[in-house]
Amino acid sequence: MIDRRDYTFIWVGIIAALVIAMFVSVFASSFPDGLEKVAENLGFIDKAEEIVPESIFLIPDYVFGAVDNELWQTSLEILLPLLLYL
Repeated sequence: MIDRRDYTFIWVGIIAALVIAMFVSVFASSFPDGLEKVAENLGFIDKAEEIVPESIFLIPDYVFGAVDNELWQTSLEILLPLLLYL
């Protein structure tokens, strides 16, 4: 049976993981990911963008538009999906 100390350990671990993810995300590469790069190289990225509108994505093009500060945008881009996952 899980006691209170175990729950505390789990929550501290989750919070630590979120804080680390938000901090490390600031140093993420601004280059396109592998799939996007292949689409650019093979010339079908424009066709894909025409077929699938950005309005259906929760965070289109990895930009969290509700915040103006680029540093916070990057951190929130990581935090929101992690919270949804948990």
